[in-house]
Amino acid sequence: MSWKEVAPNVFLLDECNSVSQLLKMKYRWYSPKLSPRNVPRFADVSSITESPETMKALRDLLVERYRAMSPAPTHILGFDARGFLFGPMIAVELGIPFVLLRKADKNPGRLIRSEPYDKEYQEAAPEVMTIRYDSIGKGSRVVLIDDVLATGGTALSGLQLVEASGAEAIEMVVILSIPFLKGASMIHSTASGRYKAVKLISLISEDALGEENCGDSEDFVGPRVMNCSDVLAKNSH
Repeated sequence: MSWKEVAPNVFLLDECNSVSQLLKMKYRWYSPKLSPRNVPRFADVSSITESPETMKALRDLLVERYRAMSPAPTHILGFDARGFLFGPMIAVELGIPFVLLRKADKNPGRLIRSEPYDKEYQEAAPEVMTIRYDSIGKGSRVVLIDDVLATGGTALSGLQLVEASGAEAIEMVVILSIPFLKGASMIHSTASGRYKAVKLISLISEDALGEENCGDSEDFVGPRVMNCSDVLAKNSH
């Protein structure tokens, strides 16, 4: 497999790789009229999870990567909620723990909380991420995983929690990166470059997705969200 360094310590899977080609074929995005957020193109992770072939391919790709790594990672950390879709299957194959990074204070037990962070779309209030105290610690070599790298705020919160836990972040891996939001640059420049040694890995760039990846229905007239009772009544006629 081949990875190309698109910026210092920022890597993208080569477009000729079969996994990159599969992701390019399967990934769907939606316009604002059919999206839960007002962003130009909302990447739909379910277009990946609903393809067993794609899930297996990306699992095998990353398992091979981390099995070959020396020294090996000791933990996979997944971000709430879409990092939970990919991290466990990789951790199970590697025989290492999968650790939850949860929003707000959803984890039980003693927690460490990140600084508030902003995202590529507006929330009612800045979000925070938490990790259970002692779930990782000194000597832990951590890989963080999420579906998308956009502005970098979510990723940065995870790196803060790894550092506060006394562990080492080996790299952050995402399925899709959105280069124009400059998340990688923000992560590596924050706090005078505190996290610049962390590798940022993405399997496909949003730049590779074209109009053919748009999932909008041509005959859509609305509403986007329908009540179950209304659909049942319509289907009964």
